[in-house]
Amino acid sequence: MIFALPLYDDNPVQRTPVVTWALIGMCVGAYLWQLGQNEDAVAYGYGLVPARLFGAQLPPGIGAAPPWLTIFTSMFLHSGLMHLGGNMLFLWIFGNNVEDLLGPARCLLLYFGSGVAAAVTQILPDPTSEIPMVGASGAIAGVLGAYLVIYPRANVQVFVWIIIFFRIVAVPAWLMLGFWFGMQLLSAVASAANEQPHARRKRRRFTWRWGSCRRACRWFRSRALHP
Repeated sequence: MIFALPLYDDNPVQRTPVVTWALIGMCVGAYLWQLGQNEDAVAYGYGLVPARLFGAQLPPGIGAAPPWLTIFTSMFLHSGLMHLGGNMLFLWIFGNNVEDLLGPARCLLLYFGSGVAAAVTQILPDPTSEIPMVGASGAIAGVLGAYLVIYPRANVQVFVWIIIFFRIVAVPAWLMLGFWFGMQLLSAVASAANEQPHARRKRRRFTWRWGSCRRACRWFRSRALHP
């Protein structure tokens, strides 16, 4: 049995990451609220359903946010505990450094801007899709991309457990971030396994999401270092 868990990076911060903590708290709070709700009603009412943005109606009796608002509400919903835990762990480790450099306001703009960019890449290929999208992965991808551009040589301390041996080892941050993006890709493909026409589209959306986030991060880095 091999188990690895990233714990923290080696970059100290100068200010309290209030935005990062607030985003994590809101995502956790939203998940706790989800537990007491009908899963499908939440996904279709507050997740991003492309068809709703273009006039499609939900069945009567399902409470829902306005279609435009679901672009943002979907960022706080998650499909399960592992989905939530993985996203929040990486936001916790890497978000504080990005916020420390950019400041709270620009960090928040990066977060939601990346989330909107990810939503657009989901909508444009199939505006009539009735499949709901939930999760903060698109927004967090922007934060992680910014971290990779700003701190390309940083290390992450990872707890490694192999059968009966365990220790904490330093791993290059780019390797951990690559692992996260790889897991997102595998998750997207796996979720589409029962709908083959969507699998190829999901892989393409992942590529667009990563490319757009990286370009945005380069712009934020130049603004942060040369205001």
